[in-house]
Amino acid sequence: MQATTDLCPCCGKPRHIAHLLELYERNYRMLLRLLPLLDRHAPKQRSVSHTEHDCPLHLEVVERDRYTQTLRLTYEFTDDGGVRRQPDLWVRLYQDAAVAEALQCSQRPPWDAADDADPAAHAFLSAQWRRNLLLHKWLDYLLDRGHAFGAAPTLEALPA
Repeated sequence: MQATTDLCPCCGKPRHIAHLLELYERNYRMLLRLLPLLDRHAPKQRSVSHTEHDCPLHLEVVERDRYTQTLRLTYEFTDDGGVRRQPDLWVRLYQDAAVAEALQCSQRPPWDAADDADPAAHAFLSAQWRRNLLLHKWLDYLLDRGHAFGAAPTLEALPA
């Protein structure tokens, strides 16, 4: 019998890389709804989405290449200890493949798997599931709360 952590949350079947890629595709479509006017060719950008039903959502375009963009989505909280970012998700959009991958940090760790039984591969894929499910659920919440980065004037260009 499969452990519940080895089951795909969307269909209940054993997890496969194809399920993870489908999650990446769904996240990409949701990000396009959240960021409909994001200029894929402009310099780095920073913006804040305000709604009356949620905290301000901060967006920063961290890196931009020909076919990819790395974004940072976060809430920022200021207290006596300074600024806390929570959740603090880094997301890479692959425009050519129309997928979005939640990253643990700005760079994805290298991974060389010998086969499906490789424990490092299993650990990596489990971590990918957790991060990308978090992104999916948070994007659903943000869209439900009315967040959007749709007005071009609110995007503030950062120095190159």
